[in-house]
Amino acid sequence: MSGRGRVSLFVTCVVDQLFPSAGLAMADVLEGLGYDVAFPPQQTCCGQPAFNSGYPNQAREVALQFLEVFRAAGHDADHIVVPSGSCTAMISHHFADLNLNPPRVWEFSQFLLEVARVEDVGARFDGVVTFHDSCHALRELHIKQGPRRLLGKVRGLTLKEMSIPEECCGFGGMFSVKFPEISQGMTRTKIASIVETGASAVVALDASCLMQLQGALRRDGHSVRTMHLAEVLASR
Repeated sequence: MSGRGRVSLFVTCVVDQLFPSAGLAMADVLEGLGYDVAFPPQQTCCGQPAFNSGYPNQAREVALQFLEVFRAAGHDADHIVVPSGSCTAMISHHFADLNLNPPRVWEFSQFLLEVARVEDVGARFDGVVTFHDSCHALRELHIKQGPRRLLGKVRGLTLKEMSIPEECCGFGGMFSVKFPEISQGMTRTKIASIVETGASAVVALDASCLMQLQGALRRDGHSVRTMHLAEVLASR
C-alpha cells in the first residue's frame, strides 16, 4: 500500500457506460499523487434515477447494493471518491431519506483539495477552457471555486468564464425526458454562452452534464470539446 493510503472509486453509471475516459483519468490522477486505487467490480448504481423519479423503494434496493459493495471494500480503503457531484449528493444527502446511513464519500475535486490537500497535480493542457457549474455540485455540495483553483494550476490552460456558468445545462436526469422542449431550450441558452467564450473545451464535474452538452454541440456543428475535470488534470 502506498504512503497516501487506499481509495475506492465509485465511477457512476454514466461514466461507466458512456465516459470511461473520465474514470480512467481520475484513477491516473490519484495514482500519480501516490494513492493505491481500487475499483470494486460489483458496483452498479447509487439509486438516484429511481429516487428522483419517485420510486423510493426501488431506490433503496439499489442503494443497499451500493452500501454492501462499498462497506466490504471499505475494510481496506480509506475513502470513496466519485467523479460526479450529483451521485455524491445522492449518497451524502439523500440516503438518509431512504433511512440509510451513508458512507463518507468525496466528489473528486473535493477530495483533491480537502483530503489530498493538493492544487497542482502537474497537469498541462494548452488551450482556453470554460467551466460549467453542475447543479448538484454547486447547490447541494457548495462546490464553486475549488475546480477553478485546480484548473488555475494547469500549465498552458486559460480559464475563460462564460456569462451564465451557474445555469443548468438542461439535463436534470428524467427532467430532460419528461420536459424535452424546456430542456432543449435551456441547453441552447447554455451552448450559446459556451461558444461565446471562444473556448476550445467546456469542463464540468458531471458526465451527465457533459453528455447533454456534447450532444447539442455536435448537432449544431460546434467544435468545442466536452471534458471532465479529471481528464484535464490527467493531461500531460
